[in-house]
Amino acid sequence: MRRGSKPKPSAACASPHPATQPVSPFLSRERWQEVTHTAQRAKSTPMTANPERARAGAFQKKAGQGGKESGGLLGWFMKMKSLMHGTPTMMNLPRSSRTSAQNLVGPVFDRHPWNSRMKGDTVYETVVPEVDEGELEKMVNPIVREYFEHGDTKEVQLLLKGLNLGPHKYEFSSLAVSLSLEGKASHRELTSRLLSDLSGKLLSQSDMARAFDKMLKELPDLILDTPEAPQMLGQFIARAIADHVLPMSFLDCYKGKVDCEHSRVALDRAAVLLKMKTKMVRLDNVWGVGGGLRPVKHLVKEMNLLLKEYLISGDVNEAEHCLRDLEVPHFHHELVYEAVVMVLESKGDTASHIMIKLLQSFWKTGLITVDQMNRGFQRVYDELPEISLDVPHAHSIMETFVDLCYQESVITKQLRDACPSRGRKRFVSEGDGGVIKN
Repeated sequence: MRRGSKPKPSAACASPHPATQPVSPFLSRERWQEVTHTAQRAKSTPMTANPERARAGAFQKKAGQGGKESGGLLGWFMKMKSLMHGTPTMMNLPRSSRTSAQNLVGPVFDRHPWNSRMKGDTVYETVVPEVDEGELEKMVNPIVREYFEHGDTKEVQLLLKGLNLGPHKYEFSSLAVSLSLEGKASHRELTSRLLSDLSGKLLSQSDMARAFDKMLKELPDLILDTPEAPQMLGQFIARAIADHVLPMSFLDCYKGKVDCEHSRVALDRAAVLLKMKTKMVRLDNVWGVGGGLRPVKHLVKEMNLLLKEYLISGDVNEAEHCLRDLEVPHFHHELVYEAVVMVLESKGDTASHIMIKLLQSFWKTGLITVDQMNRGFQRVYDELPEISLDVPHAHSIMETFVDLCYQESVITKQLRDACPSRGRKRFVSEGDGGVIKN
């Protein structure tokens, strides 16, 4: 053997145990020998003397941007890792074989758990902090009050999904019912519908039962602001049971266990409503038909009754309260119309002065707008010829009443000037030589 020449490896050295050598399920025996030989050669090759260059080559190799065959320290470590797991990688193969072997070993390398850890994926998740019990009322009250204006239950559901109410979510129902007790009948109807839509989606029956149980315990405080709270809460409970918001056994849980008198009144009210002959069908209208859903004939009858009671009592505040309870601001022109017609059909000046006082109060408080006032008077102007058939002096009474309303700032000057006047004919008996003058 010549000096300086390297001895050729024998067959035994190249493959000490060829029979027991592991073979990849993806490569042939010859290709596997080539892969292992390349890995051993990379291990025995010293790293470059420049550490910065070695690290650069390693990162280039990782990013798939080429680099030296050894791939630096990181490349060698990846080769050794793949050999220990028995999974060949692209770095173990010569450049000429990488293209053909990529389709073979690429999916295996991508699925390797160690390779997934090398990717360093970061998962971000939005965390909504839990609403504190002290801030719950401040956040829920605006949602409920806004719902009373638009009546859209889906919007309330979206807003509640954006809040992390946590274990206090049942209190939303009790807060909504408490606010409706202080409001109108239409608000209570909207609240019953809201509870029905939220049941089974955001709130369970147990949440609803817990909310009403809390309200039954708070009745002594609720009656301070709303004396009718026990009866109203009983109606809420009956409606909730009819809508399957509360379980049918809700009332049975309180039999013989209630010491508070107000709670007993509420539970008795609910039991009576549920035992009615028509049962739960009538409970859909437990709060009455609100606002513009009422028939026009019913509204006209209610306003006539309101004005007749006012003529007897003269109580402006009671009349205002009754008009607000009707919840039909778009139909207030009917009240103006009926009031003026009552003045035309009345005897004496008493009704005229009382009605002017009522209209003046409604005008100052803004309960009747200028549009509704003008529309009501204009309707009387249009029907004055027909009214004159039953009331012969309707025109003169109307002129006097309009002048008084203008003096009390109830109507505008334009509306006063629009009042129709009928000219009076003079007869022969009144002189002027038998000439009839207009």
